[in-house]
Amino acid sequence: MKCVLISSEGTDVLFYWADEQFEENLCNRFGHPEQDRQQMSAFGDCINTLFAPLIISCATLLEKLGDTYTCFTAENGHLCVLHLFGDCLYIAVNGDGSENEDDLRRKLYVLKRLSEVHFGLVTLDSQLFKKELRPSDSKQRVCVWKMFQSLLLTYSRLREEDQSFAVEAVERLIHPQLSEQCIEFLDRQVIQQVNNSPERGSEEVMHAFILVHTKLLAFFSSRNASAVRPADLLTLILIVQDMYPGLSEADELNPELEKKMSTSKNLKDSDKIPVPRHRGNTAERDIREQEVEGFVLPEEYYTPDPSPSTTYTGAMDWSVERIPIFRFADSDVQVAEDTLQTLNSLPEPCNPRRIFLDLSLREGYCPMMPHSMYCLPLWPGISMVLLTKVSSSHVALSLYQLLDGFSLLEKKLKEGQEVSQILRSYPIMSELRQRTDKFVKSLGGREVLLQNSWLEFKSKVFSRNEHGSSEELLQACGNVKRQLCSLYRQFFSAKPTGGTLSLSRSLQDRVLRLVQDKLIDWKNFLLVKSKRNITMVSYLEDFPGLVHFIYVDRTAGQMIAPSLNINERSTSELGNSAIANFIKMKIWSMISLARRYLQKGYTTLTLRDGDYYCCYFLWFENEMGYKLEMIEVPVLSDDSPPIGMLTGDYYRKLLRYYSKNHPAEMVKCYELLTVHLGIIPTEFLIQQCCDLARKLWEPSHIPLL
Repeated sequence: MKCVLISSEGTDVLFYWADEQFEENLCNRFGHPEQDRQQMSAFGDCINTLFAPLIISCATLLEKLGDTYTCFTAENGHLCVLHLFGDCLYIAVNGDGSENEDDLRRKLYVLKRLSEVHFGLVTLDSQLFKKELRPSDSKQRVCVWKMFQSLLLTYSRLREEDQSFAVEAVERLIHPQLSEQCIEFLDRQVIQQVNNSPERGSEEVMHAFILVHTKLLAFFSSRNASAVRPADLLTLILIVQDMYPGLSEADELNPELEKKMSTSKNLKDSDKIPVPRHRGNTAERDIREQEVEGFVLPEEYYTPDPSPSTTYTGAMDWSVERIPIFRFADSDVQVAEDTLQTLNSLPEPCNPRRIFLDLSLREGYCPMMPHSMYCLPLWPGISMVLLTKVSSSHVALSLYQLLDGFSLLEKKLKEGQEVSQILRSYPIMSELRQRTDKFVKSLGGREVLLQNSWLEFKSKVFSRNEHGSSEELLQACGNVKRQLCSLYRQFFSAKPTGGTLSLSRSLQDRVLRLVQDKLIDWKNFLLVKSKRNITMVSYLEDFPGLVHFIYVDRTAGQMIAPSLNINERSTSELGNSAIANFIKMKIWSMISLARRYLQKGYTTLTLRDGDYYCCYFLWFENEMGYKLEMIEVPVLSDDSPPIGMLTGDYYRKLLRYYSKNHPAEMVKCYELLTVHLGIIPTEFLIQQCCDLARKLWEPSHIPLL
């Protein structure tokens, strides 16, 4: 019983998503037959009829009182959360008790962020945003709605299953040697080859990264590229997982898939990233890392014929010998291993997707800089992403700077300030006039509507005679902003369709094959490693009684945590799936509790929960790793944006707030969440948390950055 809705102030449904239970309940309520559920228009009418009184009520309260409700529980027990973004009302409903108020509010903020990533500065103008979200063409509307509906489902699934989305931080696949090799490979071969190719059109690759499921294997940015914010990177991972979710564990273990496998190509060993042979006392660790969903490999294995001796000129001197290929004695387990070796063929790479990222350039700051995103699926669960800069990106920066200036002027006018006072108090307004004149002139008269609205605005604001009334000035300012957003929409919001302006399909295919050739020997290892990235075994000796932990570097937006396997077929250090699922639910509950207390200003939390001790810590350090004095963090209201990276980037604001008193040094923020057995004494538990944080901070335990 779940539903998400975006509505205009005129009760028009701009977007909706509902699960099957909600749809069935709604159709039964309004007497629609089963087949009407397949008709978008018919079901949309039911949605509109159901929510119209609520939307009208909100608009009336806002008009009469200047405020409206944000959350309520209906008579039937349905929980409803509302939030007004601009002129659009976002509504989330839950009727089965599986989501609380924070969950629903978080979902609305994530939906808002996804719309900004896909539509950019167009979201600043409500009328243009409505046209993007609800196109007049019904087929196009179905495509847009299905994209956002699928993204919401993917986000909800990842938030329930994946630790990185539970705490909203990027998790790296920890294998420093392979990561370094991949980073060097992305630099010297992928990015340089694409940018030097005449088939790249007018685009230039700025960033490239490789994902294994939701874990980041390698990320490289070109020399002249601006850094990608962790919040944007996590959003991109969400989009990739929505486009290519990979096979489920059940599919990976399905022997019927073997019939559909494509024959592998003959590859030269010299073209592959070399894989080191493990020796000596690391044999037990290697066997443990090669576990496949709880099945431990026997120690019997054979070594294949040696590869041709070819020296690899990488950054690290690795042996070109291949890792021993283990064979299972049990036939059922062998099926799983064989399926991992030859996974199902992937769909073709999709057309580039236009996205908008937050960038700080030398020329200025732009929160929604247009990029083209190319997602190249290597194998199920493993993908490479290329982010390219579009040729007219400088126009986006100019448009944002103008929009930012007009938004400031509009804000001051709404506060009741006089135009003459604003012009005297803010010298930037004269600069805004010069920039706008220069920009409009550069268009050469092609944008008549923008030119006319700008001339009207100048006559009312910068005139030596009497200025227009406050309402006239606000209207003129709004007209200029709308025309600037409309121009931004013409330049960037249209979906890239390929051709001479984007990377050619043949170039994408060559890059795809190149990366596949390099990683073919690592494919099986990476798929297993993504399920067993870190195990608790390596920490139990130093930290007895420790059950689980999550360590987050909020400055870099990255997290480290032992893997949680709750599949029925799997076993782990936590025991069978029932025990692992019990621990998982306790961790997810602790994450939610820690956020609620952090919202109230608490940065330390210890809790006795049955047979377990749960702890949460947030602290600040300088660049050398010395802990800084703690401060009182701001207390947030109940209706403030939820704490996280995808919902307003709380930690980025917190770091900015703390750094005001430390302008001369680099400030970093960390979080640690632990679960211990309840028999551990409290004083020993706190000391152990300190030692764990210190060990995780050491460079040898942090994945390659």
